[in-house]
Amino acid sequence: MEFIEVKDLKVHYPIRSGFFNRVTDHVLAVDGVDLRFETGKTYGLVGESGSGKSTIGKTIIGLEKATSGKIIYEGKDVTNRQRRTKGTFNRDVQMIFQDSLSSFNPKKRILDIIAEPIRNFDRLSATEERKKVLELLDIIGLTEDALVKYPHEFSGGQRQRIGVARALASNPKLIIADEPVSALDLSVQAQVLNYMKRIQEEYGLSYLFISHDLGVVQHMCDELYIMYKGRFVETGVKKDIYSKPKHIYTKRLLSAIPVIDPENRKLNKEKRLAAEREYRDKQHEYYDQTGRVFDLIKLSESHSVALNGGEK
Repeated sequence: MEFIEVKDLKVHYPIRSGFFNRVTDHVLAVDGVDLRFETGKTYGLVGESGSGKSTIGKTIIGLEKATSGKIIYEGKDVTNRQRRTKGTFNRDVQMIFQDSLSSFNPKKRILDIIAEPIRNFDRLSATEERKKVLELLDIIGLTEDALVKYPHEFSGGQRQRIGVARALASNPKLIIADEPVSALDLSVQAQVLNYMKRIQEEYGLSYLFISHDLGVVQHMCDELYIMYKGRFVETGVKKDIYSKPKHIYTKRLLSAIPVIDPENRKLNKEKRLAAEREYRDKQHEYYDQTGRVFDLIKLSESHSVALNGGEK
């Protein structure tokens, strides 16, 4: 069931210059995107640094202000409203940040860090609160002795799991995960991702999984939104994106996924070179003269691509 819809979202930042500090141009961080979230699904938002993907996540949760467009939550417009007036939206939408250490107050113990959303949204006694935090610690594989420790006393993987526990504390419907494993070793990445998948199954959560790594996204997501210069270049279910990519930028990203098998490395190198040639030679079909991504064309009910002449 659909519970959040993002319609034609734009986030433009003014560029000021001159003696009078006038606005002379804008950075189009997000330039007209549509998303919708259904219960229990994971949506991958993929693109290189500066593509606008993190800005979308922060705008949905209220950390950035939308220039235009709408964010509809259960039929109500929550765009750019003060967080304290959004009611249950604050409870139902939580975020896991890329840098877990900087997202925690270093002076607070883990008990207080995880309990913060509980204190914001629930009226529990100290005993009930501690019990709930212990349940969350058990879910992420940490023991009771973690409660009295500080963030710097944990490894990167443990801190990221604590971030998951804090996000879960308000019993949300959607968790926005912004590059949650990009700073972790591969083995630790796998642990955190597996925890997130197990938690999703138990709680019926939806995820917006923001990443530049199509290999990680393939493991996690049901649907993908490929982003470049503030716009979606291709959207669709995972099967369509990985087996039948249509946009030159998507093909370029897919060709960059590392291959472990030595026998396939040569073939992958050839695919990567072919993707780079196609990207160089066919840009006029996918971007206008200013480099702006064309509008999406619907190829099927589950697959769209941005091409010259497309109409939303």
